[in-house]
Amino acid sequence: MLKMDSSEDVSLFDAEEETVRSSRKSKIKHPVASFFHLFFRVGAILVYLLCELLSSSFIACMVSIILLLSCDFWTVKEQETLSFIRENLEKSDQLTKGMVSILSSFESRLMALENSIIPVHKQTENLQRLQENVDKTLSCLDHVISYYHVAKDTDRIIKEGPTGRLNEYLACIARIQKAVEYFQDNNPDSPELNTVKVRFEKGKEQLEAEFRALLTRYSKPVPPVLILDAIGGDEELEGEVTLEHLPEAALQDVICIAGWLVEFGRNQDFMNVYYQIRSSQLDRSIKGLKDHFRKNSASSALLYSPAVQTKRKDTPTKKVPKRPGKDDVMDVEIDSYIHCISAFVKLAQSEYALLTEIIPEHHQKKTFDSLIQEALDNLMLDGDNIVAAARRAIMRHDYSAVLTIFPILRHLKHTKPDFDSTLQGTAASTKNKLPTLITSMETTGAKALEEFADSIKNDPDKEYNMPKDGTVHELTSNAILFLQQLLDFQETAGAMLASQETSSSASSYSSEFSRRLLSTYICKVLGNLQLNLLSKSKVYEDQALSAIFLHNNYNYILKSLEKSELIQLVAVTQKKAESSYRELIQQQILTYQRSWMKVTDHLTDRNLPAVQPGTKLKDKERQVIKDKFKGFNDGLEELCKIQKVWAIPDKEQRDAIRHAQKKLISDTYRTFLQ
Repeated sequence: MLKMDSSEDVSLFDAEEETVRSSRKSKIKHPVASFFHLFFRVGAILVYLLCELLSSSFIACMVSIILLLSCDFWTVKEQETLSFIRENLEKSDQLTKGMVSILSSFESRLMALENSIIPVHKQTENLQRLQENVDKTLSCLDHVISYYHVAKDTDRIIKEGPTGRLNEYLACIARIQKAVEYFQDNNPDSPELNTVKVRFEKGKEQLEAEFRALLTRYSKPVPPVLILDAIGGDEELEGEVTLEHLPEAALQDVICIAGWLVEFGRNQDFMNVYYQIRSSQLDRSIKGLKDHFRKNSASSALLYSPAVQTKRKDTPTKKVPKRPGKDDVMDVEIDSYIHCISAFVKLAQSEYALLTEIIPEHHQKKTFDSLIQEALDNLMLDGDNIVAAARRAIMRHDYSAVLTIFPILRHLKHTKPDFDSTLQGTAASTKNKLPTLITSMETTGAKALEEFADSIKNDPDKEYNMPKDGTVHELTSNAILFLQQLLDFQETAGAMLASQETSSSASSYSSEFSRRLLSTYICKVLGNLQLNLLSKSKVYEDQALSAIFLHNNYNYILKSLEKSELIQLVAVTQKKAESSYRELIQQQILTYQRSWMKVTDHLTDRNLPAVQPGTKLKDKERQVIKDKFKGFNDGLEELCKIQKVWAIPDKEQRDAIRHAQKKLISDTYRTFLQ
């Protein structure tokens, strides 16, 4: 250790204290004092000269003496100060020399200490490095040895499987995987490599089995009531219905396993497993909804959950009107199919949202395409069956069957934007299935409409099929009913007709164009109906009954047009349709009234003998008059007997015609009597 002389330390600090005390006692002035000394001397000389000039030698001498004494005083003070400063400087030099000597001694001792310590430090550092190397070597050995124990350490967990302990199981798989990588890189010929490889493959297989088991265990068909709530719309429910396909815990396990299989398993088989299981559940959900409609068709209130029953406004599309003689089964099938289409879109959207959490992004579209195929194919098959059934019915001339297509076609077109959005990214064959079905329905429907119009024109004239009382023909009522039912699907029917105009799709036409086409079609049907009625009226031998028949049918057509929106639709292309029918009706009334002429002809002056007033009638003249009255009575009786079975269902028309005939007969009879 460095040792210092204590006597030198004491003298050094004493000298410093003495210097401080001396400086305080002397009250050293600033060096500018020498300037005042010079100033006083000069001042004394100037005062002396001034006094001489003023002839005051005594005062001048006194002032000069005082000033000179002051100058001497200051001179003595300056010398004392200089002496004091000189002494302090000498002491300071001595202290500086002592300090330099002390520091030099300290430096030499410090260097000696450093020379002795540095070798020891270097040796210690080397020892520490050696210790670290030994520790690292031991750690590496332990790490390597652990790879040889991995198979044994993980055997129990691998055998028990990942159920209920997925995180622990994945940690064991990670250890096995690292062991495989180590042996492959460092000892590829070791038997341990085969052992851990087998263990790794077994672990991967169990993860795939767990993936399948979780999906199978928790993937259940969505309840029909929940599906109906989901497709009911936001307007009917306070909040959007969420379709939960898997419990949250199971979903997280499935996501975790899928992520591991993608990253480490290098196996895409699990994606096939996923779409097969989920595809089955999607198809079962839609079939369950279809069965739900069939079982509960008798009570529509049971179709929806309590949450929707009080809020539901309408089904996704308006039901087709009931058709005479048709069972409600077809209506249930139509409503069921419409809801299944909406359910497919909603469920497919939900499935895609679930799929994006589990399947890697670059495999999502392909997997989704495979997932929806079964359910989509079944829906398209059901649609094709409906179209085929309609075609068979049309071939049997049951054209009302085409009405089953209209609500479905309208709903398919309404759903198509959501359908296309949901299937975006899938194969072209998948995306074209719905447009193909729509085209098939449009073609079938348009063909049925054209054949219906032709059937109206070509309906055979059969006497046994004609109403005996001249009332409305069944063809007329059926044709008007068919046209009235088209009103519920004006846009669909118009687009259907437009689709057959050119190769372009109906969507390329404006709604106004479609409306004009539908108006033209209705006018065509009415024109064909009028021609057929004229032809049928000729079956009657009695021209009056023929007129009544045409009158009743024309009047029924006009009243039906006026009661519905058909008259406005007809007016789109035929502005004077209403007045034309009124003229036709009036013509038939006049034709009917002419049938009474064979009665009123007996009451005319024709063949009546000239009789002078007041003269007596001859027997021949009397007989002529009797014959006229007899002919009138017989004709009236015969006509009443014949026309008594005729019918005019419209009370207003019936009363008007009856009143007109009464007036005609009465006036003619009264005139004849006069």
